[in-house]
Amino acid sequence: MKPNTDRERVHFGAGELGATRSMSVFINCPYDDDYRPIFDGVLFPTVCCGFLPRSAIESGCTSVPRMDRITSALLSSKYSIHDLCRCKGEGDANLARFNMPLELGVCMAQRFGPEGKENHDWLLLVPLKSEYARYLSDLAGFDPKQNDGTVETIVPAVMSWLATRPDAVRVPPPNEVLDVLPVFQEEKVRLEKAWRGEVPWADIVLLGMRIAREKGLL
Repeated sequence: MKPNTDRERVHFGAGELGATRSMSVFINCPYDDDYRPIFDGVLFPTVCCGFLPRSAIESGCTSVPRMDRITSALLSSKYSIHDLCRCKGEGDANLARFNMPLELGVCMAQRFGPEGKENHDWLLLVPLKSEYARYLSDLAGFDPKQNDGTVETIVPAVMSWLATRPDAVRVPPPNEVLDVLPVFQEEKVRLEKAWRGEVPWADIVLLGMRIAREKGLL
């Protein structure tokens, strides 16, 4: 059988995955079913902008603590995107999710590393009229990208930020990406069914790359 060299490159390039650190973007967001459309609206535009999405689930190594995997992926990425949309009470116990702020703190701490503040750059996504400045007051001095929780507002927010990063090469208009996004989502559902919900991260990224190329976005 002919080896899938693209898949191998995605796995074994920069760090554990497959591009240089300067082109890697760590995605810090919820993974629940309700968030799935938004997740696609972050991942696919990242691919279309020529960057490689990174994730804590990329290695599939359950013998390594989750925080170690998160830190490893973050340190292997020059950029990261953080969505704080779940920092509010949910369910009968009214508990909020603070995994995302925790991971944001890890990425912010990289500025104190050997390479200083240029070592890592990040984008913060928050819901419209979010009270993040109250429950995370230390972030009050930053300017997050607000959105209404739809892909129509998430995609432009992500792409306008990636387009202005020094490592960006070619970025298509958000409208073109939004037009193709449903194709990626449909193919991703088929892939998930084939893998019975256990799709390797590299296969999702490769799917995004293939569709972006076929549609002339890459």
